[in-house]
Amino acid sequence: MRLEMTGHMKLEQRMKLAPHMIQSMEILQLPILALQERIEQELNSNPTLELEEPDPSEGLDLDTSDSDDEALVEKDMVVSADEHNKDDFERLDSLKTDFEEHIDQSGPMRQRAQDNDTDSKLQAIKNTAATPQSLYQYLIDQWHLIDGEDPVKIAGETIIDYIDHRGYLTVCLEQLVTKDQTAFTLEDLETALALVQELEPTGVGARDIKECLLIQIAQSPDSMRIEAELVSKHMQLLLENRLPDIAKKMQCSIEEVNHAIMGLRKLDTSPGLQISQSLSLPITPDVLVSQRDDGEYVVQLVDHNLPSLRLNNQYAAMTKDSTVSESTKKFLRTNIRSAQWIIDAIEQRKNTLLRVTQSIVTRQEDFFNKGPLHLRPLPMAKVAKDVGVHVATVSRAVSGKHMQCAWGVLPLRKFFSGGKEDASGKERSWEAIRGQLQHIINEEDKTKPLNDDQIRGKLSNAGFSDIARRTVAKYRGLLNIPTARFRKRFDN
Repeated sequence: MRLEMTGHMKLEQRMKLAPHMIQSMEILQLPILALQERIEQELNSNPTLELEEPDPSEGLDLDTSDSDDEALVEKDMVVSADEHNKDDFERLDSLKTDFEEHIDQSGPMRQRAQDNDTDSKLQAIKNTAATPQSLYQYLIDQWHLIDGEDPVKIAGETIIDYIDHRGYLTVCLEQLVTKDQTAFTLEDLETALALVQELEPTGVGARDIKECLLIQIAQSPDSMRIEAELVSKHMQLLLENRLPDIAKKMQCSIEEVNHAIMGLRKLDTSPGLQISQSLSLPITPDVLVSQRDDGEYVVQLVDHNLPSLRLNNQYAAMTKDSTVSESTKKFLRTNIRSAQWIIDAIEQRKNTLLRVTQSIVTRQEDFFNKGPLHLRPLPMAKVAKDVGVHVATVSRAVSGKHMQCAWGVLPLRKFFSGGKEDASGKERSWEAIRGQLQHIINEEDKTKPLNDDQIRGKLSNAGFSDIARRTVAKYRGLLNIPTARFRKRFDN
């Protein structure tokens, strides 16, 4: 058997993405805040990229050749003792007037920084919000002020270690007592837990929602006797919304039970979140849709905070300088190419996002005129055809981006959804159907809430026919709307 090596040619088509194409897709997908951060990173890493500063002389009229006013001609100030200096003081008044007019046109003066002036960076650091304190550190700081014996103090620190961000103790006390540890006993843990449950925020250290509510009721300055009995003895009936059974067992009226429930609503079922609140990231709209007086909608990009970029002319000239080494030229060419890519990618992002939004506004005009109930089905393929790009490009263009309009700040993806025709033959999106369902729930009689079959009938009357009952139940779940049994309110 003989082994041979042979070569052959093969012709095939293969899609390959160039680096600048990948960068362009990444830039297109970034929302405005992430794009600002990306530009800042590029400015710090690429020396050939710089900010395009506005021309300070732009808009100022510096041509004074045709001015023959003697007041503008520089003269020596002559102060004579034997004259009243009338002409000189008139020149001063004229100079003051001209100077004030110049200030009004050019803006406020900036005082030159002195050695004893406040450092702007230091002032910004002082005005920056402090890092939020964790619930663990908040409890530990309080625990160190508690008087107790060493075993109880150690047991309390161990308990605090197992309190989650909502303020609940996540383990049983028996699990904290092991054969290898001798620092505290089960009795020490129980004593420490009682002390931990007296810390702020009220209700922390509870093992379940029932204990959390009872701790807050016990520490409340108001009398909450009925609330305490309701939670301690009839919690399950309360969760099932069986208020008549509760009133019968407590030998009181439905009105008293409802009043007690209103009192329970003032309590916090997640007390730990008062301290360890999750940071909510701001939503900055990428596009603004406004309506002109003639009724036409105008789409604008919210990019006024986006810095303008340009290539550094000095570095660009160095690439053609014969005195510069080839290694330096190669380094500069690479960075200039990268800088040009990101400038082009940002410009392409602006154009694509603007055209995509204009297509959305044109196809969803009923939404902007009448509201969410008139949102129409809109596949991305239609917008891609309008813009002349691939569907994937439209998907990247709307990813993570928001629009500000008369109906609020909405994600751009909200405008793309399927749907069906109503009784009049008009297309309605699934978002519009969910909005109509929410409207039906809001308008129902809470003493006689509608079940899913009745909601289906209401939707049919509104023009949304042929909707299955399971679809109603699905949308009701997506909107976090409970069943009719739990929506029912009991009155006397």
